Amino acid sequence: MARPVRVQYEGAVYRVTSRGNERKAIFKGEPDRKLFLKTLREAAGQYGLVVRCYCLMPNHYHLVVETPRANLSSAMAWFQSTYTNRYNHKHRRSGHLYQGRYKAHIVEADSYAIQLIRYIHLNPIRSGKKNDPLSSEKKKDLEQYLWSTHSYYCGRKKAPEWINLDWLSYWAKSARQAQKLYRKDIDEAFEKSLASPWQNLRGGLVLGSEELWQKVWDTLDGKTAKHEVHWKEYQGRQEIECQINEWVSKEKDSRVKMWIRARLGGERLVDIARQEGYCNGVGVYQVVNRLERKAKQDRELKQKLDELRKMLIVMR
Repeated sequence: MARPVRVQYEGAVYRVTSRGNERKAIFKGEPDRKLFLKTLREAAGQYGLVVRCYCLMPNHYHLVVETPRANLSSAMAWFQSTYTNRYNHKHRRSGHLYQGRYKAHIVEADSYAIQLIRYIHLNPIRSGKKNDPLSSEKKKDLEQYLWSTHSYYCGRKKAPEWINLDWLSYWAKSARQAQKLYRKDIDEAFEKSLASPWQNLRGGLVLGSEELWQKVWDTLDGKTAKHEVHWKEYQGRQEIECQINEWVSKEKDSRVKMWIRARLGGERLVDIARQEGYCNGVGVYQVVNRLERKAKQDRELKQKLDELRKMLIVMR
């Protein structure tokens, strides 16, 4: 089976979804969902993803992310493989967790942000039949659902720092007014058939205008489904890579070297592991995590890591 085409460009917005292998559950309980979100938070920090919204279902998930670095493929590869490794280790299993590769649709936010967020947040209470209206009796279930960004958008809970709620501005300029209009928008969806935004999907890839679709189509000209397509290389990438290499070459502490490559360079843990003599990426992940825990107690180490982060932010 051919791999799905990945069109990547700086600042692209995607709706990403993946289903469990053989449609089986990818979460066995609350701890797994927390582990998934912890891994997503790490992926956002490591790869610079802007997480707009999410919804976790028993056997699949929905994400809306923006990629300032044009790096969806590498970010998702790390995210899905890391969660799979952690899940397998925890439940003493092996093998694939997800059914094939994830799906990624390019989204034009100005046209579809409101419709997309509403559709994703209502996912937990929709029936299996697409055209069935949403029962008002399900309102309480939606408000009690813990595993989506709905509670952050409606203002019931404060969002963690890695969740970006800038899209609330599509409802109104002020946060309070936007939350009020968002709640009204959700309320008005009940007792109606909810229109799916995917009925407007162009070419199975683009949720947006004809202009955006034409741009993607022109980009795909002559490419096969095995290609990873880039519209524009991330500006300054070569400069950043040179700086990362310089920091690594000058650093004497192997733990800090791995931290720089993983956290700042966004390298795959499995690639670092091969070069550092580890069996797999789990060992590198543990080293990096232990170093970050130590930095909370070691002022000098914390200052060093913070300064490296700040220098990289300036370069971007």
